[in-house]
Amino acid sequence: MHSSAAAPPGTEELAVEIVSDEEMALIEAALALAAARPLLSPAARRAAPLSCCAAAGSAGDIEDPPPPPTRRSLLARFRERRALAVTDITATEWCDKQMEFVLEHGRPKRTEAMKAGSDRHAQLEKEVIERVDVAIRSAEELWAVKFMNFIVGTNQLLFDGITRELPVIGVIEGSWMVGVIDEIRMPTDGVSSHPILADTKTRSKPTIPSEAQKRNGRLQLMCYKYLWDNLITNKFPSENFFSYFDLNPNYLLSDDVKQYINSLGFHAKTFEDVLKYFKVTCHTLPQSQEQLLLRYELQADHSVLEEYQFPYDALWLKDQIQEALSFWMGAREAKFVIEEERWKCQFCKFASNCPRIGSEPR
Repeated sequence: MHSSAAAPPGTEELAVEIVSDEEMALIEAALALAAARPLLSPAARRAAPLSCCAAAGSAGDIEDPPPPPTRRSLLARFRERRALAVTDITATEWCDKQMEFVLEHGRPKRTEAMKAGSDRHAQLEKEVIERVDVAIRSAEELWAVKFMNFIVGTNQLLFDGITRELPVIGVIEGSWMVGVIDEIRMPTDGVSSHPILADTKTRSKPTIPSEAQKRNGRLQLMCYKYLWDNLITNKFPSENFFSYFDLNPNYLLSDDVKQYINSLGFHAKTFEDVLKYFKVTCHTLPQSQEQLLLRYELQADHSVLEEYQFPYDALWLKDQIQEALSFWMGAREAKFVIEEERWKCQFCKFASNCPRIGSEPR
């Protein structure tokens, strides 16, 4: 028998979905070379706000000797010509080593808890959104449909007070990132005009989640808030977007896509036409509230186990993003979970292959 820390009370197997189907559709369509950027020192990075600008390359002295060959970073190996997903960041925060195993060996088979969680999200989406099938023939058309879905979703938010499964995109610390916000609601107090971002997590047992699970959920929502607010307050970097994802702004949309756009009350011939609508929409929206909402439901009957609000913490988010990117960009090796969270290993599908588990005395 090998020793391991006991799971804290109320802990169950976490349905960690490394990349959601919606986010995977986004990153698979992205056709760009991910550019690494130098990381700041811990002191310097706390002093500077999160950067929403894509990093530019720098030229070295022509007399400098070429650097020794190094192993390509995980970002270059597994997200080359793609954007990182918010769930890449949260999965890294959960356990670097598990994320590395997923990248190297593929995602483990989805558990029943994961399937139940996905089914619940689909059910919540159907309550407010009607899905329409559109034939997609290129990366430009996929992005065009995503941007139109954003426009439709935000219009629904303003008129109906709620929308779900809203795609967002932006640059965080020099890296393009995509995500799908679970739920956005307009306040009903008649005072605030700033929407609140929420996320619903499902649990197979009627137990309160551990602090590690709550922390991971807080990180996810803070990433979404940053992406949402950045779209609204900053100019969307169109040229960098086209270049990074290798997209043609003058791409002529197919009849199927144009018909879908027309059905929404818009008219577009090219991909750039759609992007213009997207940018105008972003600048008509309000920033989100500083308070974010996490909701935990029981899978069996959807009863609420816990619902709590927490404040957005820009400095904490910055540290988490920088720490995750240092792993993805090869600035450090994958870390194991801290001793207090060793209980996570009991639920890890890669535990039998993990060096840490294998090195423990039997």
